[in-house]
Amino acid sequence: MKKQAKISNAVIKRLPRYRRYLKELRKKGVDKISSNEFSTLIGYTASQIRQDLNNFGGFGQQGYGYSVDGLYHEISAILGLDKQYKMVVVGAGNLGQAIVNHTYYYKSGFIVSAIFEVNPKLIGLRINDIEVMDYENIVEYVEENEIDIGIICTTMDAAQEVADKLCFAGVKGLWNFAPVDIETPGHVAIENVHLTDSLYSLAYHINGAQEHNKK
Repeated sequence: MKKQAKISNAVIKRLPRYRRYLKELRKKGVDKISSNEFSTLIGYTASQIRQDLNNFGGFGQQGYGYSVDGLYHEISAILGLDKQYKMVVVGAGNLGQAIVNHTYYYKSGFIVSAIFEVNPKLIGLRINDIEVMDYENIVEYVEENEIDIGIICTTMDAAQEVADKLCFAGVKGLWNFAPVDIETPGHVAIENVHLTDSLYSLAYHINGAQEHNKK
């Protein structure tokens, strides 16, 4: 597998979709697929698919196409999904609980080790047998348990402070659901997830479709 220093974020964001479709093809017993067949299935052009995959090396064979199983495992390795990650959730409200439940039922190598909360009414509860712990102890816990990822489900005002503590404690990445973009040191990866932005985009597309139908 060839690795380059600079791969565009747009390419990286398409890889999970490739993997998801390949996973379904594996379940159906499909052994190989051409870029044209994959294009029809996934909605990207065949040229786009080939360009994306060529960033990481040549996975296809002329006249054969791609091995579904082989490409699935290659993309899994590129995304780092061939290993496990230990995670903590900060914020045991509705969103935090939903994420804990999601990772519990869709086990894929991302393991929630603990949940942290400032509300004393929630501390001590168990969500899918994972204890809600006092936020005061988060740095010590992350350091001692070598946590890889911190998931932030707090208010906007608390998010940056939580991020700073998690980065200080040694996490490698943050998955931020607070409605604010947070800053991290260069060595800590960050993915800011804005649920309302996605909802607003949906509203635009709904209205755009309606406007198009009026013409």
